[in-house]
Amino acid sequence: MAAEKATTATRAATAAKAAKATKAAKATKAAKATTAAKATTAGAAGAEPGVATLRVTQVRSSIGTKPKHRGTLRALGLRGINKSNQLPDRPEIRGMLARVPHLVRVEEVSS
Repeated sequence: MAAEKATTATRAATAAKAAKATKAAKATKAAKATTAAKATTAGAAGAEPGVATLRVTQVRSSIGTKPKHRGTLRALGLRGINKSNQLPDRPEIRGMLARVPHLVRVEEVSS
């Protein structure tokens, strides 16, 4: 009897911990979704209002390129040939483009 009560108490404590962890995970997920929604509505295509915009198009495959080049393409939001993304014209974006000029085409977009 005592062993059964101890086992039941342990199971109840484990279930309570699991419920608490699930609740924390849901709260974190909701916070991330809210942050992502705010970032999306900040400006057209991720650009801030009043800042020049660049349209970046991947024109060559990333197969056979260095891992850093593939990572840079992913960071620019490019997933394949002829896929485009509009990005703000900022120094950090220009630096990423300087790393992969042989894989992308860049056009300035007038707002």
